[in-house]
Amino acid sequence: MEKIKLHFLYKSTMNVEHEISLLVEEIRRLGTKNADGQVSVKFGVLFADEKCANLFEALVGTLKAAKRRKIVTYQGELLLQGVHDNVDIMLLQD
Repeated sequence: MEKIKLHFLYKSTMNVEHEISLLVEEIRRLGTKNADGQVSVKFGVLFADEKCANLFEALVGTLKAAKRRKIVTYQGELLLQGVHDNVDIMLLQD
């Protein structure tokens, strides 16, 4: 029973890591570099992009996981479509 739990946790972690790596690729694809060389994209651009819509079942959850791992940063805790469309998602790791 314990092996099954560990296997499930391992697979869940691997799925999150994979989604975060896809998110980083999409931020690079859709974003622009600032004067410091950091890539950023508006939340609304990510949310409205058709490829992102097909890739991410839960974009906001993937963003939160990436923020916890210090891969991206953005203002606030929860991003909502419409309200937070102009919030910059900044890539911290290149």
